[in-house]
Amino acid sequence: MLHKLRKAMIRPWRERLNGRVEVDEASWGGEEEGVRGRQTHDKALIVVAAEARGEGLGRIRLQRILTADRQHLHAFIQESIEPGSIVHTDGLTAYLELNGDTHDRKVQRHQPPGVHLLPRVHRVISLLKRWLLGTHQGAIGHAYLDDCLNEFTFRFNRRTSRSRGKLLYRLAQQAVEIAPVPMKSLRKTQHLGVVESCAYLQRDGSHW
Repeated sequence: MLHKLRKAMIRPWRERLNGRVEVDEASWGGEEEGVRGRQTHDKALIVVAAEARGEGLGRIRLQRILTADRQHLHAFIQESIEPGSIVHTDGLTAYLELNGDTHDRKVQRHQPPGVHLLPRVHRVISLLKRWLLGTHQGAIGHAYLDDCLNEFTFRFNRRTSRSRGKLLYRLAQQAVEIAPVPMKSLRKTQHLGVVESCAYLQRDGSHW
């Protein structure tokens, strides 16, 4: 039931982020040897977008992507951010030539000492990893990560809600509007999660 509810936590027709939006990527998984920068063999890549609301944070979007290349990053931005917004990114070349948005691209090493780029999105990444490591004890494999990202987004975007009962109502409403989630699909996902976890434990010996 929890997996079914997590899939209902994201509305397909939800409003896109707007205004000033920071975008960056993060990785999830154990330590890897022989990789550089954004390269990864077994880690999951997550792209994160966070609205700026004055000095604070607005809404967020999270999505797992296969690679941090132009195709996947541009698709995420087009799906998650309203055209005409100002998109703040780091110097990764894959972000170049965004369509429909004003692109504020900056390279960290070119900034004055003490200037921290993308503070909002990095705060979200830090909170996400703390939640995965704390609440879930780090035991989230790739097979379940998408649903956990949905749950984190749902909770974060409603963190200031004063009506807890309305949150339950909205979740129930969305649960009856999405496509069915049959047990067969959950069993398949569970099997994949077990295979991934066993492979990781055998290779690394640490806790996933």
